[in-house]
Amino acid sequence: MTREQPVEVQRVGDGYRWMQLVIGVICMVMIANLQYGWTFFVPDIQKKFGFDRAAIQWAFTLFVLFETWLVPIEGWFVDKYGPRVVVLFGGVLCAVGWVINSYATTLNMFYLGQVVAGIGAGAVYGTCVGSALKWFPDKRGLAAGIIAAGFGAGSALTVAPIQWMIADHGFQAAFFNFGIGQGLVVAALAFFFTSPKKGQVPEAAVNTNVIQSRRNYTPGEVARQPIFWLMYFMFVIVGAGGLMITANLKPIAADIGVDKVPVTIMGITMVAITFAATIDRVLNGLTRPFFGWVSDKIGRENTMFIAFAMEGFGIYMLYLWGHDPLWFVLLSGFVFFAWGEIYSLFPSTCTDTFGTKFAATNAGLLYTAKGTAALLVPVANYLQQSSGSWDGVFLMAAGANILASILAIAVLKPWRKRVVANALAASDTPTRPQVVVA
Repeated sequence: MTREQPVEVQRVGDGYRWMQLVIGVICMVMIANLQYGWTFFVPDIQKKFGFDRAAIQWAFTLFVLFETWLVPIEGWFVDKYGPRVVVLFGGVLCAVGWVINSYATTLNMFYLGQVVAGIGAGAVYGTCVGSALKWFPDKRGLAAGIIAAGFGAGSALTVAPIQWMIADHGFQAAFFNFGIGQGLVVAALAFFFTSPKKGQVPEAAVNTNVIQSRRNYTPGEVARQPIFWLMYFMFVIVGAGGLMITANLKPIAADIGVDKVPVTIMGITMVAITFAATIDRVLNGLTRPFFGWVSDKIGRENTMFIAFAMEGFGIYMLYLWGHDPLWFVLLSGFVFFAWGEIYSLFPSTCTDTFGTKFAATNAGLLYTAKGTAALLVPVANYLQQSSGSWDGVFLMAAGANILASILAIAVLKPWRKRVVANALAASDTPTRPQVVVA
């Protein structure tokens, strides 16, 4: 009896890999409104039902928590059963969540709608990021950045249509129509997702600046690695600063008296808060592939050092010069450009360290840091209320980013080098040959 020969798997063309990435980007654009579009609905929900605004915003908090903290579970399903079923599941839930919101008349119904939408968004987000990490081991930072850009800037395409529908037909119609439309697109694209088989993608690029492990760590092993928790801590302290400014940009502008002041840049005039929000959203998307590409060239930790230092400097300058409307717009844009890259740098660093086989699950474990960071955002509001000023919040956020930049270059970089080298040495250790005596 002859032993069956293993089937040789051929490399796929780059066109197919990029098609997988484009599908992921479109899905990310479709779910972006679930997070970034929520702010347009809040005033009308409050006006119609008279709910307290803080109580309404708990729905947003629940969305972020369920979007992030369940990603490891959804990633496990991707790694085990493939991406199609998970994206299909996520698309359906995204639609159902906003349909629930369209019929909601109580806070609990809005909370339920946002929980369902959060689970769906997390399933799609985690699958798309994991897919990019697996299909592009040679351009991991760039691919993760392009995918993350779809989520960061995707909602810019529908800002005007959503506001128009809310104004002309009511927020319930906007919830229903956009929910169904976005969910259907994601569900349809789910059938085109595939995961690469061994041999279908190129080997990781040989670059002394980008250290990549040959070992595939299971999620259980990752959770027991102290270096994972260093990355987690860094993600939390950098993420909290950016989320704090995202959630409070308008209140900050109003409190320092610049929100309604017209600002002109390159012949375009808008009030400061509108200008800042528009620029911030665009730069928050562009930064992700840009810094991902940079990290493919100079290394993840070197890029973190530069970006986090820029973020700390930008927040500190916003503290000093933010009272001037023009500087408020420019510096808030600078801050978001230096912040959004965490969603490309951390997933690619995680996969570089712990391997590609369980990339969706392991990157999902790290992504839960966003949910943890979101829980710290109310601390900023309490600090502002107790002091009557945003100064302490700015200084804490700036300091956290400077700390993260130092940790990246002084601790994470040499530590990760040792971890990857030890894993490589263990995999290359030859077994002792047996001596056969004739």
